[in-house]
Amino acid sequence: MTPAELRGRVEEFLAAHPPERTERAAFLRARYAAGLAWVHFPEGHGGLGLPRSLQPMVEGLFAAAGAPDNNPRANGIGLGMVAPTILTYGTDEQRQRFLEPLWCGEEIWCQLFSEPGAGSDLAGLATRAVRDASSGEWVVNGQKVWTSGAHNADFAILVARTDPDVPKHRGITYFLLDMHDPGVEVRPLRQITGEAEFNEVFLADVRVPDAMRVGEVGDGWRVANGTLNNERVAIGGHAAPREGGMLGVVAQSWRDRADQHTPELHDRLMRLYVEAEVARLTGQRLRQQLALGQPGPAGSAMKLTFARLNQQLSGLDLEIKGADGLRYESEPGWTMRRPEQVDFTGRDAVYRYLRAKGNSIEGGTSEILRNIVAERVLGLPSEPRVDKDVPWKEVPR
Repeated sequence: MTPAELRGRVEEFLAAHPPERTERAAFLRARYAAGLAWVHFPEGHGGLGLPRSLQPMVEGLFAAAGAPDNNPRANGIGLGMVAPTILTYGTDEQRQRFLEPLWCGEEIWCQLFSEPGAGSDLAGLATRAVRDASSGEWVVNGQKVWTSGAHNADFAILVARTDPDVPKHRGITYFLLDMHDPGVEVRPLRQITGEAEFNEVFLADVRVPDAMRVGEVGDGWRVANGTLNNERVAIGGHAAPREGGMLGVVAQSWRDRADQHTPELHDRLMRLYVEAEVARLTGQRLRQQLALGQPGPAGSAMKLTFARLNQQLSGLDLEIKGADGLRYESEPGWTMRRPEQVDFTGRDAVYRYLRAKGNSIEGGTSEILRNIVAERVLGLPSEPRVDKDVPWKEVPR
């Protein structure tokens, strides 16, 4: 199908389903059924099997027509990480069950990966999943931490240890978990901003049907790496206009505060402006490469760059604003707010500065991402790992 034919297909759909006269849920379900949700997904799963590069054109046509948003509840984890994982590694039954309500924003997802003792070393996780011989279900016990949006989530992607007798990377299995199970307890984690967008999640005898397992038993590390590659692309490889994101915020602050102009601040702004533009163009190239296949380790470099630039730009913004930048005026300020979504560029300068501190931790720490880039992109020798071939149960903790 040519771009012109795809454009005609969208126009025919809009003529048959006028956004202003079609109920939101019905419109989104019809769009999914027409293959105009993810055009690069296979037919029958919201797509048409077309190149990923055609998706922005489709999104632009629907936006111009006033079509309803399919992501009103901030389902970035579901759309950016879960959907491609289920498509690649899931069963046909899992694709049929989860992809449509996920895309339509009817079911929200979170990610149960990190643990108090297994953050950067995710393969060291201790949450156990034990098979019940009588029912075939998996009984899960453990604790997860830094779970974005768990308080709003309907389902979660979960990695758990199913075999402690083999080395840590080989004894992990990947599951889909119902967050409404009575054994799931979500507790808020207060951040430096005063808000609680993250959570810790306790799992007590949660029963997971084997039909909710993704991939083979013990193959969870491979599936999880596919998810993490998608996460880093979603964070660092998103499309942005020139002078978009935090760069646009800082540039506007510079224009508004002539009283704060100094040669030193001007030099830093220009250097960061150039670096942000290089990152934006690199992101465009990365998305072109993604149109040809699955995301690879190059997405780690983009996420690494995003974190560094966001922190440096938010710090520069504070300096340009001077004392005014230290005012925390957002309602409700420092209270234990439970935001619906992450906001990197809105609200107060001091909020943006504090929130950016998490950018080098969430979605993979910058230290780990440098190792990934060094080993998997540049081909440098890997870091020594003395516990790589030791059974997990024998590794000191």
